[in-house]
Amino acid sequence: MPIGFLLDAFAAHREADAIVWRDRAFSYGWLEEHIADWRDQLAAEAIPPGAVVAIEADFSPAAVALFLALIEHGAILVPLTESVAQQRDEFLDIAEVEFTIALDRADAATFARRPVAAAHEFYVRLRALAHPGLVLFSSGSTGKSKAAVHDVVGILEKFRVPRKRMRTISFLLYDHIGGINTMLYTLANAGCLVTVADRTPDGVLGAVARHKVELLPTSPTFLNMLLFSEAYTRHDTSSLHTITYGTEPMPESTLRRLHELFPDKQLVQTYGLSEVGILRSKSKSSDSLWVKIGGEGFETRVVDRILQIKARSSMLGYLNAASPFTSDGWFVTGDEVEVDGEYVRILGRKSELINVGGQKVFPAEVEGVIQEMPGVADATVYGERNAITGQIVCAKVTLDASEDTATFPRRLKQHCRGRLALFKVPVKVDVVAAPQHGARFKKMRNAEQTAAAPAPRAGEEAADGR
Repeated sequence: MPIGFLLDAFAAHREADAIVWRDRAFSYGWLEEHIADWRDQLAAEAIPPGAVVAIEADFSPAAVALFLALIEHGAILVPLTESVAQQRDEFLDIAEVEFTIALDRADAATFARRPVAAAHEFYVRLRALAHPGLVLFSSGSTGKSKAAVHDVVGILEKFRVPRKRMRTISFLLYDHIGGINTMLYTLANAGCLVTVADRTPDGVLGAVARHKVELLPTSPTFLNMLLFSEAYTRHDTSSLHTITYGTEPMPESTLRRLHELFPDKQLVQTYGLSEVGILRSKSKSSDSLWVKIGGEGFETRVVDRILQIKARSSMLGYLNAASPFTSDGWFVTGDEVEVDGEYVRILGRKSELINVGGQKVFPAEVEGVIQEMPGVADATVYGERNAITGQIVCAKVTLDASEDTATFPRRLKQHCRGRLALFKVPVKVDVVAAPQHGARFKKMRNAEQTAAAPAPRAGEEAADGR
């Protein structure tokens, strides 16, 4: 049974808190009982093993129990949250979804059958092995979303090794590889998954304070929001031991400010992709962007400065795109890195690189310098076409209400000239009020940034699924 080791952990900790939802705790005993209830409902709805089932939900007690019951049942899961509501019908069609189970705000379920017979070759392979599957859609922030198909048996393998038991915020989403990794790690070690409906800095830190959370897995974009909001001054974060960050490059200035404010907390960079899973990682230090990644089941190599990964938990492939693997089985991440012995530093996605007259500009470096300025709430750097240099550096900036928007572009350029090479200084600066991140708290970059870049070689571009 794929989740037998999880059920053993649940049985050994029946009285312990497994999930906190809307400030109410649900025990591992409750979780065991509701996995059994879902078994009965799946049978009553005549959902066969190997069926492709979409779960429309966010983290909740019923959603967690259903996820595990479907794995046990041998289904192929397609988790979908409200963050992809506009793409829902498209995703259901791409994934050849046969059944949908939607959980409402009271955690009640609605079942529906679609007139589809899923027959993709990856599904045929999973059914032949009697293995559960998982379909994850990339964020699509720099292009069309891709649907990665996983064998869940491979994903579960790394969670069989006992590790530290912690109370953890479920910040990353239910349909994101990072959110699923958080859930499985927490449950496998009999920790407590603290769910949050309000993913604002005050909402998250309020939950940390109320439920004595020890681990916060999040993104650099959210951490920058947390710093600007000063929510940490309004909530007790003494229980918080570790903050992990991933999904996008961390600006150096943001990490430096975090380390200064939270010298007693461990800041750990994580790395993972929808296509290969989440690797084990170890930062050189809390204030360092150098990180060692890999661990059992993962191999890494760097070819032409681009990180490549071979993993036992790698996806079978995409439902709607060609295979991205090299002929010898390595996944080309598209992330350009520097190497220092066992450590790497993630510079940014090759697809996000800005080419100014042959000179490389990584957006995160420029964003970090801009975010040093007083009054800057957020900054997103991207490239636009230019007839002379190929591309120019552009910046969208969100300011504090007290800042003078008319004079700010000039001050930004002056500040950047003192910190960056001239070709990295933004030529175009727009002050915007709209959020600069998606529901996964990751930068949304202008699609024009890649228009002037050369097309990648076959198998070289990865989906933006971190």
